[in-house]
Amino acid sequence: MTGLRWGILATGGIAHAFASDLRTAGLDLVAVGSRSQASADAFAAEFGIEAAHASYEALVTDPGVDIVYVSTPHPMHHATARLALENGKHVLVEKPFTLNRAEAADLQRIAAERGLLVMEAMWTRYLPHMVRIREIIADGTLGEIRAVTADHTQLLPSDPAHRLNALELGGGALLDLGIYPVSFVWDVLGAPKSITASGRLGETGADTEVATIMTHAGGALSTTLSSSRAAGATSASIVGTKARIEIDRVWYAPTTFRVIAPDGEVRESYASEVDGRGMQFQALAAERLVRDGILEGDVLPIAESVAIMGTLDEIRAQIGVRYPSEERTDG
Repeated sequence: MTGLRWGILATGGIAHAFASDLRTAGLDLVAVGSRSQASADAFAAEFGIEAAHASYEALVTDPGVDIVYVSTPHPMHHATARLALENGKHVLVEKPFTLNRAEAADLQRIAAERGLLVMEAMWTRYLPHMVRIREIIADGTLGEIRAVTADHTQLLPSDPAHRLNALELGGGALLDLGIYPVSFVWDVLGAPKSITASGRLGETGADTEVATIMTHAGGALSTTLSSSRAAGATSASIVGTKARIEIDRVWYAPTTFRVIAPDGEVRESYASEVDGRGMQFQALAAERLVRDGILEGDVLPIAESVAIMGTLDEIRAQIGVRYPSEERTDG
């Protein structure tokens, strides 16, 4: 097999962006599944997809599909990804991977039992500028990393019915926006040793702002900020004893960064040159892993996605956010 045959599960905005980038990269997008035939047909017509399915079940049982991209709202990630795995499909699940750590661990277990790849679609990690940043860190250019800071702040709709504000849809700034800086901190510094979080809740009980301070191995510190009610710099920095990296707005998408010495000398400037949004790089990584018979991601191992969900669980516990499905699970 020279490439995987992709199916897209759900037809929302992020699915359109992903499909466009798959086409840009020349990958094989063969099927789409929606909860209505009309929606599936419209999506298929837009992207020249041969098979349009009127249910998620029909998509995951399509013998012509090798891997499924799950792009439903957060609360459906676990059930739909599980459905795909149980039908023998590799799965790329839109971030955040699930609603909580328990759901994430369940997907990890099922994928391992069936010998399938399940991977979180944290597309930022696969972008060229992030690849270069990891190279710079690995070669010691920054010295000892002392601090990492990142924010993700946007002015988004305040309508209580909007998915970002609806607890039953996994609403809140943390899971929708904060996942980016939290995952970034994990990427650079590894697992936190301690977590201190503070947040503000909106009218529906969903978080509108969340700030964290975390400690990491060697005493390094990280700070993150997410907000759905105000647009800030959305930049990031990695501060070391020999140099720092400053990543420009919007740091989690294709952008520019500089490596700056303590005296202010710019030692390296980097500018991304990416076709489309850049979501194709995670798809290419998934194809490489499957082709090589590796069912554990290297850039973002599934065990790390599960652990990051645990970090988000702890942050939510500290700010007082629980989702209705979690209440039902606890009885």
